[in-house]
Amino acid sequence: MITWNAPTGPRLCDGVSRRELLRVGGLSVAGLTLPGLLKARAAATKDDGTKKVGTARSVIVFCTNGGTGQMDSFDPKPDAPAEIRGPYKGTDTNVPGLRINEKLPELAKHADKFSLLRSLHHTDTVHPSALYWTLCGAKIPRAVTPESGTMSREDRPHFGSVAAKFLPNRKDLPAFVMMPVAMGPNGPEWPGQFAGFLGAAHDPYRVNSYAGEPAFNPGAVASDPALSATRLGARRHLLAQVTAGAKYLDDKAATKSLDPHYAKAFDMIGSPAAQEAFDLEREPKEVREKYGEHTFGQQCLLARRLVEAGTRLVQINWPRSNVGGRGGPGYDTHANCFKLIEENLYPATDRAFAALFGDLADRGLWDETLVIFFNEFGRTPKLNANSGRDHWPFCYSILLGGGGVKGGRVVGASDKTGAYPASDPYRPEDLLATIYHCLGVDPDAVLYDGLQRPHHLIDGKPIKALL
Repeated sequence: MITWNAPTGPRLCDGVSRRELLRVGGLSVAGLTLPGLLKARAAATKDDGTKKVGTARSVIVFCTNGGTGQMDSFDPKPDAPAEIRGPYKGTDTNVPGLRINEKLPELAKHADKFSLLRSLHHTDTVHPSALYWTLCGAKIPRAVTPESGTMSREDRPHFGSVAAKFLPNRKDLPAFVMMPVAMGPNGPEWPGQFAGFLGAAHDPYRVNSYAGEPAFNPGAVASDPALSATRLGARRHLLAQVTAGAKYLDDKAATKSLDPHYAKAFDMIGSPAAQEAFDLEREPKEVREKYGEHTFGQQCLLARRLVEAGTRLVQINWPRSNVGGRGGPGYDTHANCFKLIEENLYPATDRAFAALFGDLADRGLWDETLVIFFNEFGRTPKLNANSGRDHWPFCYSILLGGGGVKGGRVVGASDKTGAYPASDPYRPEDLLATIYHCLGVDPDAVLYDGLQRPHHLIDGKPIKALL
């Protein structure tokens, strides 16, 4: 809470003390500000000459946080030996000749809306650095282990942060939202999940709560009945005083960005659009049930609400837990993978993704929303001794649909065991270049880090067969 009782310290020209200025700069989430991860986001971006080439206005990306087995999901191998194909033979979809795992029957009904990329590959078998490569489009330039991999402001930015920087955004909504938790279940949060050297202005807004559960809270945008419009207006007036009175400090890095940080915070806290977008209770009961009464289903519904309102990118991470619980392996299926697939993973994923596809199409949002089922790598073709599959980046599959991606296609192919690309190999750089193309961000754009050193945005090329 801001107090004005007996202020101390030298006063600025309009009566605000330096101490009060610093206090405004340190207000907690419980008081005035959004989390540090959503400090400043410009309402408009610089004119960089980027040409609009795609139809996507927004992106919803689902990160499995472990990786699906290619032969157990989008690249079934019914003729392979049992120790490779497992118990599955695949099922027909509504596109002749396109088959996916038979435990995804609802998704199979929407195959005309999506395409499969079956020949992605890279060489990193470690979660943190593999995730960085897939989210940032380049190998991480420092040593990373499962224990030491964490985020750094020296890192390249997540593609959602790039979109937040280059594309116009609404000032009363977060441009990039990540939920329900960041990836990195057994230690520090893995690199690649924020804006890196682009700075906090382009970090994702982190919800850090599980939609569909009684304790769900969307964070600082949640309406606070204790904070009246009058009090919020008074705090905004204080901000104006502080900003006007602190101009002589403009050359100080610590205070230079005070105004956009807190102006955005006020815009978000008092924003009916943000509060409405995050309020799942506004959805009819039958719609919520269609997505599934579980965390993943409700996160997908929340993602649809956010992009419908104007958010640029929403990332949903599968938590390392069984649906409705905490502590399970999720999609990192090193043991008992078929039991996990059939009892925990695919029922929720299949229902929610099918509902999302249908909902976006029914609402006229399909052509402007790119939806991606995303892995940092695949799983080993051969089962291990624990009836599981280990990390395998040498060939894996993902799903893309909407937002300029043509439906009903299979791009690239793996060999007969799903171990290596057999044709048209693509790398994470190419996938990100495709996403940028769909959003209208020039893949040849240049980013500048904090020292104003130039970095080419992405070295890959858009995958034309998808477009």
